[in-house]
Amino acid sequence: MTTNQKFKKLSAGRGYIADNYQVPLSLSGIAKHSNMSPYYFLRAFKDTFGETPNEFLIRLRVEKAKKMLIMENLSVSEICERVGYISLGSFSSLFLKQTGMAPTLYRRKLWALSTEAYCFPSQAIPACYAYHFLGKLAS
Repeated sequence: MTTNQKFKKLSAGRGYIADNYQVPLSLSGIAKHSNMSPYYFLRAFKDTFGETPNEFLIRLRVEKAKKMLIMENLSVSEICERVGYISLGSFSSLFLKQTGMAPTLYRRKLWALSTEAYCFPSQAIPACYAYHFLGKLAS
């Protein structure tokens, strides 16, 4: 397999993860979608993208959850389910590990920026400013 073919297959797997992050995914299912063995897919994915498929999936889910916490009027439990987690505890733990704060605290920090009580900051504060406040925006 040429490097270009391998990259196309890995990109197909990565795209499959991005398109289906809301549902439970397995390494074997993702690898099958890429027409590769699970072990080879895992190793090649890590070598190519610098993270395992599971690390990519967690990072993607947390990024989607962060956007939902800013933009949507949903409970943390609802957001947890919408990004593909069954367990709120697992979601909160992974969110904390990725961002350094719990989902509720993340949302409260954004709400604190709002001048209107109980309004989502996306209505009053541009997302770029909110991300900057939280230290998550690269320069």
